Amino acid sequence: MTEEDKKNITRLQDLVDKLQLKKLGTLHHLSTAKGEKTTATMSTDAEMQIYGKAAVYLRKPEKERIEAQSAPFDAKSACYVADVKELYLKAKIIKKDGNKVTVTVLDTQEERTVKEEDVCPMNPPKYDKIEDMAMMTHLNEASVLYNLKERYAAWMIYTYSGLFCATVNPYKWLPVYDMEVVNAYRGKKRMEAPPHIFSVSDNAFQFMLCDRENQSVLITGESGAGKTVNTKRVIQYFATISVGGGEKKQSSKIQGSLEDQIIAANPLLEAYGNAKTVRNDNSSRFGKFIRIHFGTTGKLASADIETYLLEKSRVTYQLEQERGYHIFFQMMTNHKPEIIEMCLITSNPYDFPMCSMGQITVASIDDKEELDATDNAIDILGFTAEDKVSIYKTTGAVLHHGNMKFKQKQREEQAEPDGTEDADKVAYLLGLNSAEMLKALCYPRVKVGNEFVTKGQTVPQVMNSVPALAKSIYERMFLWMVIRINQMLDTKQQRNYFIGVLDIAGFEIFDFNTLEQLCINFTNEKLQQFFNHTMFVLEQEEYKKEGIVWEFIDFGMDLAACIELIEKPMGIFAILEEECMFPKASDTTFKNKLYDQHLGKNKAFEKPKPAKGKAEAHFSLVHYAGTVDYNITGWLDKNKDPLNESVIQLYQKSSVKLMPVLYPPAVEGLMENFLVIHQLRYKVLNASVIPDGQFIDNKKASEKLLGSIDVNHDEYKFGHTKVFFKAGLLGVLEEMRDEKLASLVTMTQALCRGYLMRREFVKMMERREAVYTIQYNIRSFMNVKHWPWMKVYYKIKPLLKSAETEKELANMKENYEKMTTDLAAALAKKKELEEKMVSLLQEKNDLQLQVSSVRK
Repeated sequence: MTEEDKKNITRLQDLVDKLQLKKLGTLHHLSTAKGEKTTATMSTDAEMQIYGKAAVYLRKPEKERIEAQSAPFDAKSACYVADVKELYLKAKIIKKDGNKVTVTVLDTQEERTVKEEDVCPMNPPKYDKIEDMAMMTHLNEASVLYNLKERYAAWMIYTYSGLFCATVNPYKWLPVYDMEVVNAYRGKKRMEAPPHIFSVSDNAFQFMLCDRENQSVLITGESGAGKTVNTKRVIQYFATISVGGGEKKQSSKIQGSLEDQIIAANPLLEAYGNAKTVRNDNSSRFGKFIRIHFGTTGKLASADIETYLLEKSRVTYQLEQERGYHIFFQMMTNHKPEIIEMCLITSNPYDFPMCSMGQITVASIDDKEELDATDNAIDILGFTAEDKVSIYKTTGAVLHHGNMKFKQKQREEQAEPDGTEDADKVAYLLGLNSAEMLKALCYPRVKVGNEFVTKGQTVPQVMNSVPALAKSIYERMFLWMVIRINQMLDTKQQRNYFIGVLDIAGFEIFDFNTLEQLCINFTNEKLQQFFNHTMFVLEQEEYKKEGIVWEFIDFGMDLAACIELIEKPMGIFAILEEECMFPKASDTTFKNKLYDQHLGKNKAFEKPKPAKGKAEAHFSLVHYAGTVDYNITGWLDKNKDPLNESVIQLYQKSSVKLMPVLYPPAVEGLMENFLVIHQLRYKVLNASVIPDGQFIDNKKASEKLLGSIDVNHDEYKFGHTKVFFKAGLLGVLEEMRDEKLASLVTMTQALCRGYLMRREFVKMMERREAVYTIQYNIRSFMNVKHWPWMKVYYKIKPLLKSAETEKELANMKENYEKMTTDLAAALAKKKELEEKMVSLLQEKNDLQLQVSSVRK
């Protein structure tokens, strides 16, 4: 488990911890389950026609529902009885004798006498194939099981269970996801339509628009239950409904609309992140949290993807019934011969032992079709032609890593290449010099002090280093592709809200379980704890709000023992980290530490029970979904997964542009001045002995400080550059420092609280004075309210207003008369001036005539 893996686990834990309703709004849950083929408001058959050919897979015909209502049924005798093989069987009660019940099993007519607690009541036939199991009269395990089983037998794979939508994987394609069905679920309330993932999705979309809050769809279930397929359907639904009919699609940066790009991300991520497992032909070997962003009107704005815990060990190792990542086998189909030629590979997967330890074909997957989908997705998502070539070449280089061979030099433990053909191919594809790469593998340069020295490697060391490099390249390329996809899905559109879809690797119980399974199962455990706590606490809050007496139960605590065993101090991860620091640590020492620390002390930790034909296991964990046996072989190496730094430096100088991007130079260690000074931490014990602003030698400062505090001065000695403490003194200093810091923090808090309280006190005094003033005025008013003179005043007050009005009218009349007089005077003056102007014009004309006559 590398640093990147640890960061991934931390990020995923943070996501689980932060996935809270006040941040994400309503949480919509889809629980998936595996299966094998063997009452809500009901619509009429006419209404069901809007679903087209999907109708028969969504709801029972009306005739069948009516027949169920009238079917004979004896509520007193009909029951389910517990069975070792089938879990529950339908039966009929014959007689009861104390706590013993005699029943007849309906299928075999066999009579059984069982305990009363092993018998569950059966629901009337009208509840057969009910769409919401929370509506059943008798809600018990047997009723839930048979309802799901009978709906599944009719290919109705979606069923509500209160807040959840449960899905049973049909292992075949059903016509329930086409555009006709998408349109039928748009804008429908949950109970107005049959159970479906589209209903869950549409409700999330409508809640987002109505409540103006982010939403989350949580998809859980064990491996092979159908989580990834349902995740794709959710994304398909959002990408479809957020672009209205006839509306022009948003333009992309390169080619393909934003909707196309969101949907196209799946084939590429599945090619590089999905593989065949024992139980699932197309299992996601990584977790993902997809955010689909919308504008205020619900228009699609952008999307982004976060990924977690890519199972990179599958690149170099597979179990007998498993297969490696799909991309390897897609490339080797020879469906696109240019890829074979470009990557220097063959069409025979057995030529590459690293990816062919298990199966090389999958019955339900056509690798040629999938290659077309992957290749097309690369184009739609806007990768350049150079990017595409780099992706294929780098993937080919990963395959060739497994064919590199090394041998031991004669009379030396030093490794040397056993042929260079495959190394040459790797070097060519990665843009490296083959000789330099082999030299770096066999004779890496390591830093000792301030100098670099060459260190010889044994064959096992080199053979450990090569797969580690292959896994590292594959993982970094996968993460780079996710970053590039996110860049392409980012638009300039306004982003107001998002709907998040969480799809993580499912809980797994294999015959042989390793570190990867522990990480996946631990993540599921954390998610289940969060979900239990959130949903059931909300339900119990309802009881509290309604005044119902209810004993609070923290359902999240059911999983606490297992979670703490894995992640807490001295837990499995902590012990694994500790063992990796000791050069002589081994699988045996790791196992012994686990047993010493937890066996018999933690109920979630058990010793595995050996059985004939069972894979070797070293310890068992009691998870919420079952007890899992784990094999710890190689965990220390997996956790360290060392990378050859000399080869990494070659990657950084590669002629292939992608490699330096995948392996950027390490950031130099920076001198954080304030942080360094902060870490001179014992100064706080007596800061006054070291004056501020004055330079003082570090040794003298330390001598003054230690000499001024109350410790035994015989228990430490000064060297030239260090202070040496006797055992126990360092702990004493740490305690003194903690006490001093606590005192300083308490004093600071007291000062802050005092300042804030004084400000609040001033406001309180102002509020008190304001209250006194209001009270005084109200009391005064109440005292004079019935006083006779006050009554007179109330009656005179309107008259005073009328007197004021008369005065205003008189003023207005006076103003009017004055304005009339002024207007008359102005008009007379105007008339006089006009007459004078006419006289002057006449005089002017006469003068002009005289001048004209003189000129003649």
